[in-house]
Amino acid sequence: MTRIGIIRHGSTPWNKEGRAQGSSDISLDQAGIVDAYKLAERLRKENWDFIYSSDLLRAKQTAEIIGGEISNIPLYLEARLREAGGGQIEGTTEEERILKWGKNWRELDLGIEGTDSVIARGLSVIEEIVSKHDNKNILIVSHGAFIKHLLKKLVPQLHMLESPKNTSLTKLIQLENGWDLELYNCTVHLR
Repeated sequence: MTRIGIIRHGSTPWNKEGRAQGSSDISLDQAGIVDAYKLAERLRKENWDFIYSSDLLRAKQTAEIIGGEISNIPLYLEARLREAGGGQIEGTTEEERILKWGKNWRELDLGIEGTDSVIARGLSVIEEIVSKHDNKNILIVSHGAFIKHLLKKLVPQLHMLESPKNTSLTKLIQLENGWDLELYNCTVHLR
């Protein structure tokens, strides 16, 4: 049975400021580093075979911290695990977007990557990873919107009441006819 642990990267200064990050290459802040170590300690007690991570710095740093705490686990960087591209809104807060483009800014073509594009690349990379590592336990470090879009497709019965939190862990188990949710948005390691 193949199991996937999906992790949202640790926090960044832009997370705290409410800025859209998209494909901007933002580093973890100090709290994000500390939380990634807490998650790594938790994961070290579990059985994981591989880590795949977005190549954006915040995800890569999170994955490297986890990989440093789990002995003999290979880490692979994968651009298809990147956050949904934010186009012109990257680096802006909601307030700044409203000032610049008005309350209906979401209706404008600001170069934001579409949901279908995010899901297509997400599914392609998941299928490729799972086919390479059948019956293994695989960690995937990625980003909030990417994870949200992917989970809606892989586990359509999941009703997400909140978006994935920084350093949260979501676990999926592969069944014959798709994926089943074992754990969602868990942050017990932060308590």
